[in-house]
Amino acid sequence: MRILVVGAGAVGGYFGGRLLEKGGDVTFLVRERRKRELEEHGLVIHSVHGDAVLKPKLMVTGEPSEPFDVVIFSSKAYHLAGAIADAKPYIGQETMILPLLNGMAHMDTLWETFGRRNVLGGLCFIETTLNEKGEIVQTSSAHDVRFGEWSGERTERTEALESLFAGANARFRLSERIAADMWNKYLFIATMSGVTTLFRAPIGPIRSGEYGGAIIDRLLGEIKEIMQAHGAPLTDEMAERQRIQLEQIAPTMKSSMQRDMEKGQLIEADHLQGYLLLLAKRYGIQAPLLETVYHNLKIYEASRAAGE
Repeated sequence: MRILVVGAGAVGGYFGGRLLEKGGDVTFLVRERRKRELEEHGLVIHSVHGDAVLKPKLMVTGEPSEPFDVVIFSSKAYHLAGAIADAKPYIGQETMILPLLNGMAHMDTLWETFGRRNVLGGLCFIETTLNEKGEIVQTSSAHDVRFGEWSGERTERTEALESLFAGANARFRLSERIAADMWNKYLFIATMSGVTTLFRAPIGPIRSGEYGGAIIDRLLGEIKEIMQAHGAPLTDEMAERQRIQLEQIAPTMKSSMQRDMEKGQLIEADHLQGYLLLLAKRYGIQAPLLETVYHNLKIYEASRAAGE
């Protein structure tokens, strides 16, 4: 199977690199500047799971190619429209599309663009970034991808993907409940990023304050109510597990959105919290704490735009 990874950033570069490392037929669709960088230095991975220096196949948009069997999207949500436009010429009727973005709003976009049949469910768990040299630095014990049919069925094509991914130096797992997996992660990400960006602090000081635990629980409860009203396969038991995880994660933990704000970078406010508020309005749900979180994020975005 021929795999196209759209971009070669921290996430796509890592998982695509691990597939390339095991001998997969992997091509990266990149911008000219990134192409020159990778041609000169290679795709460099520094990881707690083992380092690698790889020589990947590279393409820029507009180069001719037959459709690929698998196309992996792993960009931030605010780059998705551009990534779709770049990749569209290389997606055929039988191409499997595997998104590794946070949240759920991107699924609507991908379904509308490519149809439900082509788009798998997918998510990843990883802490990774690019350093100033464009090298991938991966620091977490988790380096996991889950994927599967939205229906939960095990199909011939997803089992073929399972075989294709087997043996890579990362954990690729075929899930029979990918929709629940994605909503479950969304609940955690939206809550964690919400409180850490609101208070500009790691989770520990937030939890230990007099009102911190109650604020975290209230935000998680608002988000859970919205998701369940929308029909998400998210049970009270699943939500309780996420609440417990927020109590137990390392006190120094920051959300990736908080780290992006500290660097003055773009954030996924509309894709994560904003999308949830659209659903809240649709179902007549009051979510005052989520509105506060979102308002804080929009103030940051306005300040950032004014400073550019």
